[in-house]
Amino acid sequence: MEAKGDIPVARSGHTVTRAGPVLILFGGEDTKGKKLHDLHMFDLKSLTWLPLNYKGAGPSPRSNHVAALYDDRILLIFGGQSKSKTLNDVHALDFETMVWSRMRTHGHHPSPRAGCCGALCGTKWYIAGGGSKKRRHPETWVFDVLESKWSVCVVPPSSSITTKKGFSMVPLYYRDKIVLVSFGGNKKEPSDKVEVLVVLQNEHCFSWRSAPDAEPLMYEDSSPSSKELADHLNNCDPLYSNSVARHSLATTVESSSGRKSLPDSLLHNSKVGGSSLRRQFRQEEECSLAQKLQKPIDDDKYKDVDDCSELPSFANQKQRSDTYHSPDADAKTKRVGRSSSDINHQHDTKIANLVRRNMALEEQLSAAMASKDEAEKNLSLVIDTKEELERRLAERDREVVALKEKVGGLEQAHEDSNNASNTVHADNVRLEREVAFLKAVMDETQKELHSTRGVLAGERARAFQLQVEVFHLKQRLQSMDGRSPTQRKPQNL
Repeated sequence: MEAKGDIPVARSGHTVTRAGPVLILFGGEDTKGKKLHDLHMFDLKSLTWLPLNYKGAGPSPRSNHVAALYDDRILLIFGGQSKSKTLNDVHALDFETMVWSRMRTHGHHPSPRAGCCGALCGTKWYIAGGGSKKRRHPETWVFDVLESKWSVCVVPPSSSITTKKGFSMVPLYYRDKIVLVSFGGNKKEPSDKVEVLVVLQNEHCFSWRSAPDAEPLMYEDSSPSSKELADHLNNCDPLYSNSVARHSLATTVESSSGRKSLPDSLLHNSKVGGSSLRRQFRQEEECSLAQKLQKPIDDDKYKDVDDCSELPSFANQKQRSDTYHSPDADAKTKRVGRSSSDINHQHDTKIANLVRRNMALEEQLSAAMASKDEAEKNLSLVIDTKEELERRLAERDREVVALKEKVGGLEQAHEDSNNASNTVHADNVRLEREVAFLKAVMDETQKELHSTRGVLAGERARAFQLQVEVFHLKQRLQSMDGRSPTQRKPQNL
Protein backbone atom coordinates (compact mmCIF):
# COMPACT_ATOMS: atom_id res chain seq x y z
CA MET A 1 0.00 0.00 0.00
CA GLU A 2 1.42 3.36 -1.01
CA ALA A 3 0.62 5.49 2.01
CA LYS A 4 0.59 9.29 2.02
CA GLY A 5 0.78 11.96 4.66
CA ASP A 6 2.96 12.13 7.75
CA ILE A 7 4.22 8.52 7.82
CA PRO A 8 5.35 7.36 11.32
CA VAL A 9 8.92 6.28 11.90
CA ALA A 10 9.80 2.59 11.61
CA ARG A 11 9.01 0.69 14.81
CA SER A 12 8.14 -2.60 16.47
CA GLY A 13 6.23 -3.60 19.59
CA HIS A 14 3.44 -1.09 18.85
CA THR A 15 -0.35 -1.57 18.81
CA VAL A 16 -2.82 -0.87 16.01
CA THR A 17 -6.54 -0.67 16.77
CA ARG A 18 -9.31 -0.34 14.18
CA ALA A 19 -11.95 2.36 14.68
CA GLY A 20 -14.31 2.16 11.72
CA PRO A 21 -12.51 3.25 8.53
CA VAL A 22 -9.34 4.30 10.37
CA LEU A 23 -6.50 2.58 12.24
CA ILE A 24 -5.08 4.00 15.47
CA LEU A 25 -1.35 3.42 16.08
CA PHE A 26 0.27 3.98 19.47
CA GLY A 27 3.75 3.58 20.93
CA GLY A 28 6.38 1.01 20.11
CA GLU A 29 10.16 1.04 19.78
CA ASP A 30 12.17 2.55 16.92
CA THR A 31 15.21 1.08 15.18
CA LYS A 32 17.56 2.65 17.74
CA GLY A 33 15.73 1.10 20.70
CA LYS A 34 14.05 4.34 21.78
CA LYS A 35 10.61 3.87 23.35
CA LEU A 36 7.78 5.86 21.74
CA HIS A 37 4.41 7.20 22.88
CA ASP A 38 3.22 9.03 19.79
CA LEU A 39 -0.29 8.64 18.34
CA HIS A 40 -1.10 8.34 14.62
CA MET A 41 -4.21 7.67 12.52
CA PHE A 42 -4.32 5.88 9.15
CA ASP A 43 -7.35 6.51 6.94
CA LEU A 44 -8.16 3.32 5.03
CA LYS A 45 -10.12 5.23 2.38
CA SER A 46 -7.53 7.83 1.40
CA LEU A 47 -4.48 5.77 2.55
CA THR A 48 -3.25 8.81 4.46
CA TRP A 49 -1.34 8.99 7.73
CA LEU A 50 -2.22 11.80 10.14
CA PRO A 51 -0.64 12.59 13.53
CA LEU A 52 -3.14 12.95 16.36
CA ASN A 53 -2.72 15.82 18.80
CA TYR A 54 -3.98 15.21 22.30
CA LYS A 55 -4.15 16.89 25.69
CA GLY A 56 -3.15 15.72 29.11
CA ALA A 57 -0.27 13.61 30.32
CA GLY A 58 -0.45 10.52 28.14
CA PRO A 59 1.14 7.14 28.79
CA SER A 60 4.89 7.04 29.19
CA PRO A 61 6.91 5.76 26.19
CA ARG A 62 6.53 1.98 25.97
CA SER A 63 6.44 -1.09 23.74
CA ASN A 64 4.86 -4.58 23.85
CA HIS A 65 1.77 -3.18 25.56
CA VAL A 66 -1.92 -4.03 24.97
CA ALA A 67 -4.53 -1.73 23.43
CA ALA A 68 -8.30 -1.95 22.89
CA LEU A 69 -11.08 0.35 21.68
CA TYR A 70 -14.17 0.55 23.89
CA ASP A 71 -17.49 1.81 22.51
CA ASP A 72 -15.72 3.15 19.38
CA ARG A 73 -14.69 6.11 21.53
CA ILE A 74 -12.24 5.17 24.30
CA LEU A 75 -8.75 3.88 23.54
CA LEU A 76 -7.41 1.77 26.41
CA ILE A 77 -3.68 1.11 26.99
CA PHE A 78 -2.33 -1.40 29.53
CA GLY A 79 1.15 -2.43 30.63
CA GLY A 80 4.17 -2.71 28.40
CA GLN A 81 7.90 -2.23 28.74
CA SER A 82 9.38 1.22 29.25
CA LYS A 83 13.05 2.14 29.07
CA SER A 84 13.80 1.10 32.64
CA LYS A 85 10.88 -0.95 34.00
CA THR A 86 7.83 -3.08 33.23
CA LEU A 87 4.45 -1.34 33.64
CA ASN A 88 0.95 -2.27 34.82
CA ASP A 89 -0.89 1.05 34.51
CA VAL A 90 -4.10 1.68 32.54
CA HIS A 91 -4.59 4.82 30.44
CA ALA A 92 -7.63 5.96 28.48
CA LEU A 93 -7.96 8.40 25.56
CA ASP A 94 -11.38 9.89 24.84
CA PHE A 95 -11.57 10.60 21.09
CA GLU A 96 -14.35 13.13 21.59
CA THR A 97 -12.21 15.39 23.78
CA MET A 98 -8.77 13.99 22.79
CA VAL A 99 -7.70 14.02 26.45
CA TRP A 100 -5.51 11.30 27.99
CA SER A 101 -6.21 10.24 31.56
CA ARG A 102 -4.81 7.58 33.86
CA MET A 103 -7.56 5.35 35.20
CA ARG A 104 -7.82 4.75 38.92
CA THR A 105 -8.42 1.04 39.18
CA HIS A 106 -9.87 -0.99 42.03
CA GLY A 107 -9.33 -4.52 43.25
CA HIS A 108 -6.16 -6.55 43.24
CA HIS A 109 -3.86 -5.19 40.56
CA PRO A 110 -2.00 -7.45 38.12
CA SER A 111 1.76 -7.48 38.40
CA PRO A 112 3.73 -5.46 35.81
CA ARG A 113 3.89 -7.30 32.50
CA ALA A 114 4.65 -6.87 28.81
CA GLY A 115 4.00 -9.03 25.75
CA CYS A 116 0.56 -10.14 26.95
CA CYS A 117 -2.59 -10.61 24.84
CA GLY A 118 -5.87 -8.77 25.29
CA ALA A 119 -9.46 -9.22 24.11
CA LEU A 120 -12.27 -6.74 24.80
CA CYS A 121 -15.66 -8.43 25.04
CA GLY A 122 -18.39 -5.93 25.85
CA THR A 123 -17.31 -4.16 29.03
CA LYS A 124 -14.81 -6.86 30.04
CA TRP A 125 -11.19 -6.65 28.93
CA TYR A 126 -9.43 -10.01 29.23
CA ILE A 127 -5.63 -9.87 29.66
CA ALA A 128 -3.76 -13.18 29.34
CA GLY A 129 -0.10 -14.05 29.82
CA GLY A 130 2.78 -11.61 29.61
CA GLY A 131 5.66 -11.14 31.95
CA SER A 132 8.75 -9.18 32.88
CA LYS A 133 12.44 -9.81 32.33
CA LYS A 134 12.55 -12.16 35.34
CA ARG A 135 9.42 -14.33 35.01
CA ARG A 136 6.26 -15.06 33.05
CA HIS A 137 2.72 -14.61 34.41
CA PRO A 138 0.29 -17.34 33.24
CA GLU A 139 -2.90 -16.03 34.87
CA THR A 140 -5.73 -14.45 32.91
CA TRP A 141 -7.10 -11.18 34.31
CA VAL A 142 -10.35 -9.38 33.52
CA PHE A 143 -10.76 -5.61 33.74
CA ASP A 144 -14.26 -4.15 34.06
CA VAL A 145 -14.17 -0.95 32.00
CA LEU A 146 -17.27 0.58 33.62
CA GLU A 147 -16.25 -0.15 37.21
CA SER A 148 -12.46 0.20 36.61
CA LYS A 149 -11.99 -2.98 38.62
CA TRP A 150 -9.44 -5.77 38.20
CA SER A 151 -10.13 -9.41 39.06
CA VAL A 152 -8.43 -12.72 38.36
CA CYS A 153 -10.36 -14.79 35.84
CA VAL A 154 -8.37 -18.04 35.93
CA VAL A 155 -4.89 -19.33 36.77
CA PRO A 156 -3.93 -22.04 34.23
CA PRO A 157 -1.29 -24.72 34.79
CA SER A 158 2.35 -24.18 33.95
CA SER A 159 1.93 -26.07 30.67
CA SER A 160 -0.64 -23.59 29.33
CA ILE A 161 -0.09 -21.48 26.24
CA THR A 162 -0.36 -18.32 28.33
CA THR A 163 3.02 -19.12 29.91
CA LYS A 164 4.71 -18.81 26.51
CA LYS A 165 5.95 -15.78 24.66
CA GLY A 166 4.40 -14.53 21.45
CA PHE A 167 1.10 -16.44 21.51
CA SER A 168 -2.06 -15.02 19.92
CA MET A 169 -5.58 -14.79 21.28
CA VAL A 170 -8.91 -13.91 19.64
CA PRO A 171 -12.43 -13.82 21.12
CA LEU A 172 -15.67 -15.20 19.72
CA TYR A 173 -19.21 -15.50 21.07
CA TYR A 174 -21.21 -18.71 21.32
CA ARG A 175 -24.73 -18.36 22.69
CA ASP A 176 -24.33 -17.14 26.28
CA LYS A 177 -20.61 -17.86 26.36
CA ILE A 178 -17.48 -15.97 25.41
CA VAL A 179 -14.82 -18.21 23.93
CA LEU A 180 -11.18 -17.03 23.97
CA VAL A 181 -9.06 -19.02 21.51
CA SER A 182 -5.27 -18.90 21.90
CA PHE A 183 -2.65 -20.41 19.61
CA GLY A 184 1.11 -20.89 19.33
CA GLY A 185 3.77 -19.22 21.42
CA ASN A 186 7.37 -20.02 22.15
CA LYS A 187 8.91 -21.24 25.37
CA LYS A 188 11.85 -23.44 24.46
CA GLU A 189 10.61 -24.05 20.93
CA PRO A 190 7.66 -22.81 18.82
CA SER A 191 4.29 -24.43 19.60
CA ASP A 192 1.27 -25.25 17.42
CA LYS A 193 -1.01 -25.91 20.39
CA VAL A 194 -4.56 -24.50 20.55
CA GLU A 195 -6.37 -23.73 23.81
CA VAL A 196 -9.79 -22.27 24.53
CA LEU A 197 -11.16 -20.47 27.58
CA VAL A 198 -14.97 -20.51 27.85
CA VAL A 199 -16.52 -17.74 29.96
CA LEU A 200 -20.21 -17.52 30.85
CA GLN A 201 -21.99 -14.18 30.71
CA ASN A 202 -22.44 -14.37 34.49
CA GLU A 203 -18.63 -14.05 34.73
CA HIS A 204 -18.11 -17.66 35.88
CA CYS A 205 -14.88 -18.79 34.29
CA PHE A 206 -13.54 -22.18 33.35
CA SER A 207 -9.94 -23.23 32.92
CA TRP A 208 -7.98 -23.12 29.69
CA ARG A 209 -8.40 -26.40 27.81
CA SER A 210 -6.46 -27.85 24.93
CA ALA A 211 -8.48 -28.11 21.76
CA PRO A 212 -8.32 -31.72 20.38
CA ASP A 213 -8.02 -32.37 16.69
CA ALA A 214 -11.40 -34.10 16.40
CA GLU A 215 -13.42 -31.42 18.26
CA PRO A 216 -13.04 -27.74 17.34
CA LEU A 217 -14.59 -26.58 20.66
CA MET A 218 -14.91 -28.26 24.03
CA TYR A 219 -16.96 -27.23 27.07
CA GLU A 220 -17.55 -29.21 30.19
CA ASP A 221 -21.28 -28.37 30.57
CA SER A 222 -22.36 -28.85 26.95
CA SER A 223 -20.52 -29.98 23.84
CA PRO A 224 -21.85 -28.02 20.86
CA SER A 225 -21.48 -29.72 17.53
CA SER A 226 -19.49 -28.26 14.67
CA LYS A 227 -22.75 -27.70 12.80
CA GLU A 228 -24.21 -25.60 15.63
CA LEU A 229 -21.02 -23.57 15.98
CA ALA A 230 -20.96 -23.01 12.20
CA ASP A 231 -24.58 -21.83 12.21
CA HIS A 232 -23.84 -19.52 15.11
CA LEU A 233 -20.81 -18.02 13.41
CA ASN A 234 -22.80 -17.63 10.23
CA ASN A 235 -25.72 -15.91 11.94
CA CYS A 236 -24.97 -14.27 15.26
CA ASP A 237 -21.26 -13.67 15.73
CA PRO A 238 -20.91 -9.90 16.21
CA LEU A 239 -17.16 -9.96 15.79
CA TYR A 240 -17.31 -10.56 12.03
CA SER A 241 -18.78 -7.64 10.07
CA ASN A 242 -17.96 -9.17 6.68
CA SER A 243 -20.67 -11.63 5.64
CA VAL A 244 -18.36 -13.40 3.16
CA ALA A 245 -15.64 -13.91 5.78
CA ARG A 246 -18.24 -15.07 8.31
CA HIS A 247 -19.70 -17.62 5.92
CA SER A 248 -16.22 -18.88 5.01
CA LEU A 249 -15.24 -19.32 8.65
CA ALA A 250 -18.54 -21.06 9.41
CA THR A 251 -18.00 -23.40 6.47
CA THR A 252 -14.50 -24.18 7.71
CA VAL A 253 -15.73 -24.96 11.23
CA GLU A 254 -18.59 -27.08 9.91
CA SER A 255 -16.46 -29.19 7.58
CA SER A 256 -13.28 -29.45 9.67
CA SER A 257 -12.20 -32.60 11.47
CA GLY A 258 -8.94 -31.19 12.82
CA ARG A 259 -6.64 -28.26 12.12
CA LYS A 260 -7.34 -26.90 8.65
CA SER A 261 -6.43 -23.57 7.08
CA LEU A 262 -9.10 -21.05 6.24
CA PRO A 263 -10.47 -21.12 2.66
CA ASP A 264 -9.17 -18.80 -0.01
CA SER A 265 -12.39 -16.80 0.05
CA LEU A 266 -11.57 -15.61 3.57
CA LEU A 267 -8.04 -14.66 2.59
CA HIS A 268 -8.77 -12.94 -0.72
CA ASN A 269 -12.22 -11.45 -0.14
CA SER A 270 -11.33 -9.13 2.70
CA LYS A 271 -13.26 -6.20 1.27
CA VAL A 272 -16.92 -6.12 0.38
CA GLY A 273 -17.21 -3.73 -2.53
CA GLY A 274 -20.16 -1.71 -3.76
CA SER A 275 -22.61 -2.46 -0.93
CA SER A 276 -23.64 -0.02 1.74
CA LEU A 277 -23.72 -0.79 5.45
CA ARG A 278 -27.51 -1.19 5.48
CA ARG A 279 -27.39 -3.54 2.48
CA GLN A 280 -24.76 -5.72 4.20
CA PHE A 281 -26.95 -6.05 7.28
CA ARG A 282 -29.97 -6.88 5.11
CA GLN A 283 -28.03 -9.61 3.34
CA GLU A 284 -26.80 -11.02 6.66
CA GLU A 285 -30.34 -10.89 8.02
CA GLU A 286 -31.75 -12.78 5.04
CA CYS A 287 -28.95 -15.36 5.27
CA SER A 288 -29.58 -15.72 9.00
CA LEU A 289 -33.31 -16.23 8.46
CA ALA A 290 -32.68 -18.77 5.72
CA GLN A 291 -30.37 -20.73 8.01
CA LYS A 292 -32.92 -20.62 10.80
CA LEU A 293 -35.79 -21.69 8.59
CA GLN A 294 -33.90 -24.77 7.38
CA LYS A 295 -33.91 -26.55 10.75
CA PRO A 296 -36.65 -27.75 13.12
CA ILE A 297 -37.30 -25.54 16.12
CA ASP A 298 -36.89 -26.62 19.73
CA ASP A 299 -39.03 -24.37 21.93
CA ASP A 300 -37.62 -25.59 25.21
CA LYS A 301 -33.99 -25.09 24.28
CA TYR A 302 -34.09 -21.88 22.21
CA LYS A 303 -36.38 -19.17 23.52
CA ASP A 304 -34.16 -16.12 22.99
CA VAL A 305 -33.82 -14.57 19.57
CA ASP A 306 -30.15 -13.72 20.16
CA ASP A 307 -29.33 -17.43 20.63
CA CYS A 308 -29.86 -18.12 16.89
CA SER A 309 -33.07 -20.16 17.20
CA GLU A 310 -33.35 -22.79 14.50
CA LEU A 311 -36.68 -22.55 12.67
CA PRO A 312 -38.36 -25.00 10.24
CA SER A 313 -38.21 -24.38 6.51
CA PHE A 314 -41.09 -22.81 4.63
CA ALA A 315 -41.35 -25.81 2.27
CA ASN A 316 -41.89 -28.33 5.05
CA GLN A 317 -44.27 -26.00 6.83
CA LYS A 318 -46.37 -25.53 3.68
CA GLN A 319 -46.50 -29.27 3.07
CA ARG A 320 -47.70 -29.88 6.62
CA SER A 321 -50.30 -27.14 6.33
CA ASP A 322 -51.77 -28.78 3.24
CA THR A 323 -52.30 -32.01 5.11
CA TYR A 324 -53.03 -30.94 8.66
CA HIS A 325 -53.38 -27.62 10.50
CA SER A 326 -52.54 -27.84 14.19
CA PRO A 327 -52.46 -25.10 16.82
CA ASP A 328 -48.78 -25.80 17.43
CA ALA A 329 -48.00 -25.15 13.78
CA ASP A 330 -49.91 -21.84 13.85
CA ALA A 331 -48.09 -20.82 17.02
CA LYS A 332 -44.77 -21.67 15.43
CA THR A 333 -45.67 -19.64 12.36
CA LYS A 334 -46.52 -16.64 14.53
CA ARG A 335 -43.24 -17.02 16.41
CA VAL A 336 -41.38 -17.04 13.09
CA GLY A 337 -43.03 -13.73 12.16
CA ARG A 338 -42.31 -12.20 15.55
CA SER A 339 -38.70 -13.39 15.43
CA SER A 340 -38.26 -11.89 11.98
CA SER A 341 -39.73 -8.55 13.04
CA ASP A 342 -37.63 -8.51 16.21
CA ILE A 343 -34.50 -9.28 14.21
CA ASN A 344 -35.39 -6.53 11.72
CA HIS A 345 -35.89 -4.08 14.58
CA GLN A 346 -32.62 -5.05 16.21
CA HIS A 347 -30.69 -4.77 12.99
CA ASP A 348 -32.34 -1.42 12.20
CA THR A 349 -31.28 -0.18 15.62
CA LYS A 350 -27.75 -1.44 15.05
CA ILE A 351 -27.68 0.15 11.60
CA ALA A 352 -28.89 3.48 12.98
CA ASN A 353 -26.21 3.43 15.68
CA LEU A 354 -23.53 2.49 13.19
CA VAL A 355 -24.69 5.18 10.75
CA ARG A 356 -24.56 7.79 13.50
CA ARG A 357 -21.10 6.67 14.51
CA ASN A 358 -20.03 6.61 10.88
CA MET A 359 -21.34 10.16 10.37
CA ALA A 360 -19.55 11.34 13.51
CA LEU A 361 -16.32 9.71 12.35
CA GLU A 362 -16.72 11.22 8.88
CA GLU A 363 -17.27 14.65 10.44
CA GLN A 364 -14.17 14.18 12.56
CA LEU A 365 -12.25 13.02 9.51
CA SER A 366 -13.45 15.99 7.44
CA ALA A 367 -12.48 18.31 10.27
CA ALA A 368 -9.11 16.59 10.49
CA MET A 369 -8.64 16.88 6.71
CA ALA A 370 -9.59 20.58 6.86
CA SER A 371 -7.15 21.03 9.72
CA LYS A 372 -4.58 19.14 7.66
CA ASP A 373 -5.13 21.45 4.65
CA GLU A 374 -4.89 24.51 6.86
CA ALA A 375 -1.80 23.07 8.50
CA GLU A 376 -0.29 22.39 5.06
CA LYS A 377 -1.00 25.99 4.03
CA ASN A 378 0.55 27.25 7.23
CA LEU A 379 3.45 24.87 6.69
CA SER A 380 3.98 26.20 3.15
CA LEU A 381 3.93 29.76 4.51
CA VAL A 382 6.34 28.75 7.23
CA ILE A 383 8.58 27.07 4.64
CA ASP A 384 8.53 30.20 2.45
CA THR A 385 9.27 32.37 5.46
CA LYS A 386 12.02 29.97 6.45
CA GLU A 387 13.56 30.15 2.96
CA GLU A 388 13.39 33.97 3.02
CA LEU A 389 14.96 34.05 6.44
CA GLU A 390 17.62 31.60 5.31
CA ARG A 391 18.35 33.83 2.28
CA ARG A 392 18.60 36.90 4.49
CA LEU A 393 20.71 34.96 6.92
CA ALA A 394 23.03 33.95 4.07
CA GLU A 395 23.35 37.60 3.03
CA ARG A 396 24.03 38.58 6.61
CA ASP A 397 26.61 35.82 6.81
CA ARG A 398 28.34 37.18 3.71
CA GLU A 399 28.25 40.69 5.16
CA VAL A 400 29.64 39.36 8.42
CA VAL A 401 32.44 37.62 6.51
CA ALA A 402 33.25 40.86 4.66
CA LEU A 403 33.19 42.81 7.91
CA LYS A 404 35.42 40.22 9.50
CA GLU A 405 37.86 40.62 6.61
CA LYS A 406 37.79 44.42 7.01
CA VAL A 407 38.26 44.11 10.75
CA GLY A 408 41.14 41.74 10.11
CA GLY A 409 42.73 44.28 7.76
CA LEU A 410 42.22 47.06 10.27
CA GLU A 411 43.69 44.94 13.01
CA GLN A 412 46.69 44.19 10.79
CA ALA A 413 47.11 47.89 9.98
CA HIS A 414 46.74 48.74 13.65
CA GLU A 415 49.37 46.15 14.48
CA ASP A 416 51.70 47.52 11.82
CA SER A 417 51.07 51.02 13.14
CA ASN A 418 51.85 49.86 16.64
CA ASN A 419 55.05 48.23 15.42
CA ALA A 420 56.05 51.44 13.58
CA SER A 421 55.19 53.52 16.62
CA ASN A 422 57.31 51.25 18.76
CA THR A 423 60.14 51.52 16.29
CA VAL A 424 59.87 55.34 16.19
CA HIS A 425 59.74 55.47 19.95
CA ALA A 426 62.84 53.32 20.17
CA ASP A 427 64.56 55.55 17.62
CA ASN A 428 63.54 58.65 19.57
CA VAL A 429 64.90 57.20 22.75
CA ARG A 430 68.12 56.30 20.98
CA LEU A 431 68.35 59.78 19.41
CA GLU A 432 67.67 61.44 22.75
CA ARG A 433 70.44 59.41 24.27
CA GLU A 434 72.77 60.33 21.41
CA VAL A 435 71.80 64.03 21.66
CA ALA A 436 72.43 63.96 25.37
CA PHE A 437 75.79 62.32 24.71
CA LEU A 438 76.63 64.90 22.04
CA LYS A 439 75.63 67.72 24.38
CA ALA A 440 77.90 66.30 26.99
CA VAL A 441 80.71 66.00 24.44
CA MET A 442 80.00 69.54 23.24
CA ASP A 443 80.12 70.84 26.77
CA GLU A 444 83.43 69.08 27.29
CA THR A 445 84.66 70.42 23.97
CA GLN A 446 83.59 73.93 24.82
CA LYS A 447 85.32 73.63 28.15
CA GLU A 448 88.45 72.36 26.41
CA LEU A 449 88.14 75.13 23.80
CA HIS A 450 87.77 77.73 26.47
CA SER A 451 90.79 76.41 28.27
CA THR A 452 92.62 76.19 24.94
CA ARG A 453 91.73 79.80 24.23
CA GLY A 454 93.09 80.77 27.60
CA VAL A 455 96.27 78.86 26.94
CA LEU A 456 96.47 80.41 23.45
CA ALA A 457 96.02 83.88 24.92
CA GLY A 458 98.77 83.13 27.39
CA GLU A 459 100.96 81.82 24.59
CA ARG A 460 100.27 84.94 22.52
CA ALA A 461 101.15 87.13 25.48
CA ARG A 462 104.33 85.12 25.98
CA ALA A 463 105.08 85.37 22.26
CA PHE A 464 104.60 89.11 22.41
CA GLN A 465 106.88 89.27 25.38
CA LEU A 466 109.37 87.18 23.46
CA GLN A 467 109.11 89.61 20.51
CA VAL A 468 109.63 92.50 22.84
CA GLU A 469 112.59 90.74 24.35
CA VAL A 470 113.91 89.94 20.87
CA PHE A 471 113.45 93.55 19.89
CA HIS A 472 115.32 94.69 22.93
CA LEU A 473 117.99 92.13 22.20
CA LYS A 474 118.30 93.39 18.65
CA GLN A 475 118.57 96.93 19.91
CA ARG A 476 121.23 95.85 22.29
CA LEU A 477 123.03 94.11 19.51
CA GLN A 478 122.84 97.15 17.31
CA SER A 479 124.05 99.32 20.11
CA MET A 480 126.76 96.93 20.66
CA ASP A 481 127.67 97.21 17.00
CA GLY A 482 128.06 100.95 17.40
CA ARG A 483 125.06 102.24 15.88
CA SER A 484 122.81 104.66 17.47
CA PRO A 485 119.33 103.48 18.29
CA THR A 486 117.83 106.39 16.37
CA GLN A 487 119.42 105.45 13.12
CA ARG A 488 117.47 102.28 12.75
CA LYS A 489 113.67 101.79 12.90
CA PRO A 490 112.32 98.76 14.83
CA GLN A 491 110.93 96.09 12.48
CA ASN A 492 107.67 94.34 13.07
CA LEU A 493 107.98 90.72 13.71
